[in-house]
Amino acid sequence: MFYELASPTWGQEERDAILRVLDGMQLTISDNVRRFEKQFAAYHGKKYAVMVNSGSSANLLAIACLFHKKENPLERSDEVIVPAISWATTYHPLQQFGLKLHFVDVALDSLNMDISQLESALTPHSRAIIAVSVLGNPAMLEDISEFARHHNLYFLEDNCESLGASTPGGRLTGTFGDINTFSFFFSHHISTMEGGMLVTDDEELYHLALSMRAHGWVRDIPEDSPVYEHRADDFSEAYRFILPGYNLRPLELSGAVGCEQLKKLPGFIAQRRKNLALFEDLFAADDRLSIQKQNGESSSFCFPIVIASADIEERENVFSELRAADIGFRIVTGGCFPRHDAIRYFDYSCVNDLPNANMIHDFGFFLGNHPFDLSRQITTAYGVIDSALSRSGKKS
Repeated sequence: MFYELASPTWGQEERDAILRVLDGMQLTISDNVRRFEKQFAAYHGKKYAVMVNSGSSANLLAIACLFHKKENPLERSDEVIVPAISWATTYHPLQQFGLKLHFVDVALDSLNMDISQLESALTPHSRAIIAVSVLGNPAMLEDISEFARHHNLYFLEDNCESLGASTPGGRLTGTFGDINTFSFFFSHHISTMEGGMLVTDDEELYHLALSMRAHGWVRDIPEDSPVYEHRADDFSEAYRFILPGYNLRPLELSGAVGCEQLKKLPGFIAQRRKNLALFEDLFAADDRLSIQKQNGESSSFCFPIVIASADIEERENVFSELRAADIGFRIVTGGCFPRHDAIRYFDYSCVNDLPNANMIHDFGFFLGNHPFDLSRQITTAYGVIDSALSRSGKKS
């Protein structure tokens, strides 16, 4: 394809790392995973990191941890404030734990949660809020964090799409929440095949995550842990289960690759931002299109675009021309989640009728960004879109 949505980021270093693991034949979770966890926590200036088998699993584990805190745990039917646009697995763990979702619209320029609606979303049953930095662009994390603190809400930051982005104050995304989650899927900023991470400064949450990642077992947590009392019988203690856990463990292969990919992350982001600068130069002045306005420094997962006219014919002209030019495109993240069939299984409400999220769902799409020069692809894509809109009678 002339312009792909995603591309591989591995080099010889990742291949060599995999071969070293295969030569040692320690394939299940061990030193490479632990090394990656330590390096990832240090990169974010956080105390603890727990690697899992996907970003989706990181979200599931994060919610599970909040249900098993000793003090003030989440309970079924508690309400969680969420943005209307994100990937499905931001929401699924909430439904699976019996929580009620309260959807807030997004801002059309940033695609992130509209913080002006947070007070309207708050009810006496609100217990948590989830912020999602959509497609590399930091959400208003300082404001959301302060809102959560002021109203005594748990704050979960889903940073699966925005590794390496930073807020206007220079703080990395994925560092504001009580728990913060990341994804290392093939198309993301770094890739470990499949993989994800949970990051926190809270020792209790950390130990809960370690236990529930591996069946609710005590094996990975120290004897002086705040989540259980160690017993003297080492025979039975070696196979003691204290929580209703899962098997979310990553492979050693993924941990080894993660260490190599993390070294390359600053360079990856620098090139993505160079591509973003060209994209903004070409697209920002075109009032037929709305593009994502950066809040701080985006790590530019991709290039989201919304057709400003909200005209179906124009959208179809653009999509047809992109297909003909062999240019990949897709819906923005997962679109407006209440529009999906799965919503019938959820207990939820919306602050309003979500006009911006619906607009983005119907008239938004994105083009890929990659950690290599895309000058030719981006320039061609703008020409194709310009031509399609001009055929509809719209001039830039």
